[in-house]
Amino acid sequence: MFTGIVEELGEVTAVEQLPEASRFRLRGPLVTEGAKHGDSIAVNGVCLTVVETADGEFTADVMQETLKRSSLGALDKGARVNLERPMALGGRLGGHLVQGHVDGTGEILSRTPSEHWEIVKVSLPAALSRYVVEKGSITVDGVSLTVVEAAADHFTISLIPTTLALTTLGIKQPGDPVNLEVDVLAKYVERLLAAGVDPLQPKENHR
Repeated sequence: MFTGIVEELGEVTAVEQLPEASRFRLRGPLVTEGAKHGDSIAVNGVCLTVVETADGEFTADVMQETLKRSSLGALDKGARVNLERPMALGGRLGGHLVQGHVDGTGEILSRTPSEHWEIVKVSLPAALSRYVVEKGSITVDGVSLTVVEAAADHFTISLIPTTLALTTLGIKQPGDPVNLEVDVLAKYVERLLAAGVDPLQPKENHR
């Protein structure tokens, strides 16, 4: 589980094409500190399993399913990426609950800079539209953000200077793909309501 608070701006140092998969080597001295085989690290919001670490870098195998559902397949050597380690149990939840399970991809549609922040418009797949609400949370390339405007086919986010400087959202341009993860709590509520369960109604005790 992650929080969507990016810890480090990393870099892809190598990409190896494998049958039905790709192996990425990524540089991230901070997130690899103390990391070992089997640990998880979020790369642009995608939860990946560490294969090995050495000299501030780590490798991870990305299955074909993940490549199809996310924008990781478009990454080449030299690409910058957002990196985050899993949250520590009992730690502060700085963003919101993020699983690292990408729900789909969007596209940067426009950027509108102002003196103190920048408004970015992102396309929204129809299947995810119902989960995105004004003032709600969404994860874009692993960054926990608050939705400014929620429309049927797009949403907007307001990026502060810190986010622009410390994540890849500062360098993404119109036309670039981004990974999207909606709030998992909304999906659970939808599933309960579809099953005829009122999540606000206390369950009766059966003895």
